Amino acid sequence: MDPTTPFSHDPRYFSTSSQDVINSYTYNKGTAFTKDERYQHRLRGLLPHRIETIEQQAARAVHQFDLKNSPMEQYIYLQSLRHRNETLFYYVLTHHVEKMLPIVYTPTVGQACTQFDAIWRSAQGMYLSLQDKGHIRDILNNWKQTPDIIVMTDGSRILGLGDLGANGMGIAIGKLSLYVAGAGFHPAKTLPICIDVGTNNNDLRDDRFYLGLRQPRVRGEEFYDYMHEVLGAIKSKWPKVLIQFEDWSNDVCFDLLDKYRNKMLCFNDDIQGTGAVILSGFINAVKLSEIPLKDHSVVFVGAGSAAVGVADQMSKIFAEGTDLSPQEIRERFYFIDSKGLVTNNRGDWDKIQKYAPFKVNYARTDIEKDSELQTDDLLTLVKGLKPTAIIGLSGQFSGGFTKEIIQQHASNHKYPIIFALSNPTSKSECTADEAIRFSEGRVIFASGSPFDPVSFNGKTIKPGQGNNMYIFPGLGLGSVLSGSSVVSEDMILAAAKALADFVPEEEMRQTRNIYPPLNQIREISVKLATSVCQQAVRDGLAREYENVQDWEKVVRDYMYNCEYVEPRIEE
Repeated sequence: MDPTTPFSHDPRYFSTSSQDVINSYTYNKGTAFTKDERYQHRLRGLLPHRIETIEQQAARAVHQFDLKNSPMEQYIYLQSLRHRNETLFYYVLTHHVEKMLPIVYTPTVGQACTQFDAIWRSAQGMYLSLQDKGHIRDILNNWKQTPDIIVMTDGSRILGLGDLGANGMGIAIGKLSLYVAGAGFHPAKTLPICIDVGTNNNDLRDDRFYLGLRQPRVRGEEFYDYMHEVLGAIKSKWPKVLIQFEDWSNDVCFDLLDKYRNKMLCFNDDIQGTGAVILSGFINAVKLSEIPLKDHSVVFVGAGSAAVGVADQMSKIFAEGTDLSPQEIRERFYFIDSKGLVTNNRGDWDKIQKYAPFKVNYARTDIEKDSELQTDDLLTLVKGLKPTAIIGLSGQFSGGFTKEIIQQHASNHKYPIIFALSNPTSKSECTADEAIRFSEGRVIFASGSPFDPVSFNGKTIKPGQGNNMYIFPGLGLGSVLSGSSVVSEDMILAAAKALADFVPEEEMRQTRNIYPPLNQIREISVKLATSVCQQAVRDGLAREYENVQDWEKVVRDYMYNCEYVEPRIEE
């Protein structure tokens, strides 16, 4: 793609017969077909008399959305709208992103994935089954568009809900909706892919509606051989496409990223995206904390891909902003898993080295074997370690940031940092209300899923949400437009810094919200994508476009704006 020549968002990717435009989700305008168009396409009598603007249609759609009785009904309604009128769906999502985000994505998308087989209406994206091994390159030819971005999952670790097998396709579909709404990717340039290698969820395998392979999940050499074929076929078919890995279990996600990150344009949002968005929040939290960066320390509740990804990203800021050595930086972090504080003298150290090597770099070497800190009790650790921040990312510690823990944390520091990031909302370590009340309003707080505003001491506080949506749309867009062959760590860091800079410090001090409003996501993505492109040039990864002077213009010219267009009609 030549970024100096704006990509055309006129979706003339296939032909249709004249009257069929009303049944085409790509071209259907519904009541927005003009009088002339109704004559031209033989639609007279097939639509109500009134001709509406897309704004009027959107108002009706939002009204219908509001009439639904549950988030799940609202999710199904939006998916139905998408299958009828794609342009209107994305117009509504883009113009009401804060309202729709909890439905299209977390937390409701988690429930939708658990019921994906039962509420399934029609196919979206591609399903690549283990039984297709040996034929993947031919199967890819069945997809008639050329995607700019793929979101790929194997459904092995969906949010905090575990192995959902082929039902995990719902997460890939939802994520790409946000790439469209947040960064302006054209819908026709997105492709969700579900890698179906079975599931270890016995309930799913026994479910009469389950649509995936009814066999135990394949791992080991057979799995990696299959993924080698899949990713090789994709690179052969679409050499410039960006692949975002989504919700892969810890036993494979690090290996896949390490194996392919320098071979193709790809990143893992759970590791790198989460790390970047939380790093951005941490940068701003440090500004508010009145504590120098070098004196900060963090306890992570959870030691999986997301937590390690966050620590990896934070390490870069410590390296840039302090004179701490790499070892001293690692000593700023403490990890708690299901067995307690991760140390190199814990009873299961051999198993950690063999089965969870990603934890090894952050294992503590300074905790005596008989120390009271050799525990899984967070209150004991908060008392003993006095971390400046506690970050929940386990998905298994719902409500675990108790009143006693929050109060203890708040007694240790004037402005305690609490990030309760597990998704969906039911998995959150504490609510925004609890964090604010138990800290007497002094907490610097962020959550993974949204919480309602909190009234405290006569003020209304809108809690910050450390949502990956702040990062992945702009990071993805910049990676694609730069023409880079890889997503470098410096490109990810550039996105995190750009997000942190988007919130003026004076505004943060007034609102205590370390993230900007999500209704500004398009402008946020413009800034992030521009920064990512510029970093790619500095890294020498965008040599084809190194002479581009105005990357912001390139970014804005690319963005899809949810406008009706005319189809190409077969005569």
